[in-house]
Amino acid sequence: MNQALNKTVDFDQLISRDNTNSLKYDGRQTIFGQEDVIPLWVADMDFASPPQVTQALIDRATHPIYGYSHFPESVYESLIEWLRRRHGWQIERDWIVLCPGVVPSINASVLAFSQPGDGVIVQPPVYFPFFSAVNRQSRALIYNPLQLENNHYQIDFAHLEACAAQAKMLLLCSPHNPVGRVWREDELKRILDIADQHDLIIFADEIHADLIYPPAKHQVLARLAHQQKNIITAVAPSKTFNIPGLNLSALIIPDASQRNRLNEVFDRVHVSAANPFSIVAFEAAYRHGDAWLDAMIPYLQTTRDMVVDYVAAHIPKIKAFASEGTYLIWLDCRALALSDQALKQFFIQQAGVGLSPGDLFGEAGSGFMRMNIAAPKSVIQTALKNIATALQA
Repeated sequence: MNQALNKTVDFDQLISRDNTNSLKYDGRQTIFGQEDVIPLWVADMDFASPPQVTQALIDRATHPIYGYSHFPESVYESLIEWLRRRHGWQIERDWIVLCPGVVPSINASVLAFSQPGDGVIVQPPVYFPFFSAVNRQSRALIYNPLQLENNHYQIDFAHLEACAAQAKMLLLCSPHNPVGRVWREDELKRILDIADQHDLIIFADEIHADLIYPPAKHQVLARLAHQQKNIITAVAPSKTFNIPGLNLSALIIPDASQRNRLNEVFDRVHVSAANPFSIVAFEAAYRHGDAWLDAMIPYLQTTRDMVVDYVAAHIPKIKAFASEGTYLIWLDCRALALSDQALKQFFIQQAGVGLSPGDLFGEAGSGFMRMNIAAPKSVIQTALKNIATALQA
């Protein structure tokens, strides 16, 4: 690790985000109905982004003209090198389609690679834009719910195969948000086998791929495939380096005809992702963010362990799943015997903690809550104590 950088990395630092137009903080009254809530819901971090990213933005801001921009080759090179260096995946320049965030990309991909009425598989409880991307494009949602067995989420492969027989696409969340699974190589290969048998197009949302806790290891789905023509891979520096507000991501699409179909969708709605600030932040993060990320992962892992241990010891009616990846913790609150609305209000009004309600991620999330732990440990400790105190009252 770069020792000079390591000295500047302080993930315990409390940084006020008030009055920065932060959805997470300045939106508390709108989201939760009160200001005095510790917001641990939306998936951005309370950590300062890598200093090289901040410096790149400052350097660009010093030029006083912020006009229309294009993507330099160096942006593509930074992503190619990151995927090779961190994931052992060698991609080609032409495979990359830069786009404004993963959620617009999911919607555009559903439009490009399916027709109205086609079946699209989702695996709830799952990131809720998966549902709207299918419903709003008049496709048919096909549910392949994850199975919770021995406190561990698994894919129901027999059911997935039955679903694939009547579907055009699978929206795969890898690593999985919100349950925190990092799919093993054997699991991903079974998905690929099913997809090959049924000519299924897979949209692999791998936006959390860099946020993995050892000994788990992220496997790029497309890298495992015999042929990659039906796999659309979404990646971004947004979650990894805490720059989601800059809205720049990438799709990796090896098949030229499929790239053309997707670009036609973006052109049809005049979507442009070229922003002078997102461009420099994207490149700086992927070129210079290794040491910062290598310092953050152990910090998050110890925070995760702290949450799991504290909940087990002091809040026994709630079970915290030890995420294998992402900075999200899935909380099983079903033993509290509260309705989803009552559960949400308990955390807000009694505990003063703002979480994401589990039913947002589909019916399979009923009785659960999602906690974002990407904050200084002192903040997470206060939230946990608030919850424990509220349950004892």
